[in-house]
Amino acid sequence: MIKHHPDDIMLGKFVEGDLPASIAAAVAVHVDMCPKCKTKCEALTEQQAEHVFSSNGHVFSTHSEEGSQSHTSEHNAYETAEFGSSLSIEQMISEITENDEIDLAVESREETISVQGTQYKLPRALTNLAMGKWTSLGNLARARLALDEEPIRASLLQIQPGGSVPEHTHKGFELTLLLEGHFKDDMGEYGPGDFIMLDGSKTHSPITDDGCLCYTVANDAQHFTQGLNKLLNPIGSLIY
Repeated sequence: MIKHHPDDIMLGKFVEGDLPASIAAAVAVHVDMCPKCKTKCEALTEQQAEHVFSSNGHVFSTHSEEGSQSHTSEHNAYETAEFGSSLSIEQMISEITENDEIDLAVESREETISVQGTQYKLPRALTNLAMGKWTSLGNLARARLALDEEPIRASLLQIQPGGSVPEHTHKGFELTLLLEGHFKDDMGEYGPGDFIMLDGSKTHSPITDDGCLCYTVANDAQHFTQGLNKLLNPIGSLIY
């Protein structure tokens, strides 16, 4: 069961198209995996559509009397032909969204990737993103996704079974969306679909028993807090 979700503010910005592409991709994948957030987004989308219809109606009403009469006549003719003369905005939206005869031509393709001998199916929201070469260090492997949103960087991160990420905090934010497998840290246990947003107030060391694949987004370097890994901090901006 998915336990960690985007908050309502982020879902609202997602519906309005007001998120960076890297974060919007994470929300899109999560919404595909989470019925609860999908329902919320559908409700927010309907609210947004009603707002747009209402705003357009207000703009039309400010036209000149002659133009307004002409527009009203044309609009009524169209409304009568397509929806019936007395349909409200809500009914119009309902007619559109509930019409089984509407065929939406959406290109959807599946893509499978192989990372250190393990096969993963990519979510459809990530299949069209250009992916860099995989690099590995110990039990970790990472590939950048080319979204050109500096300083925000998006990656796919694999942790092999029994592997971990050294204890660290964050200079900026770090978003982790778990795609496959499980991991845990001092704050809890996480499974597919969990949407985990952290900042500099949190320190953790994710570890996985069965291995996992994550989609990660960060806008600054990790700051390692223990042992020899601290030696990486001076070059942290180059490797996040």
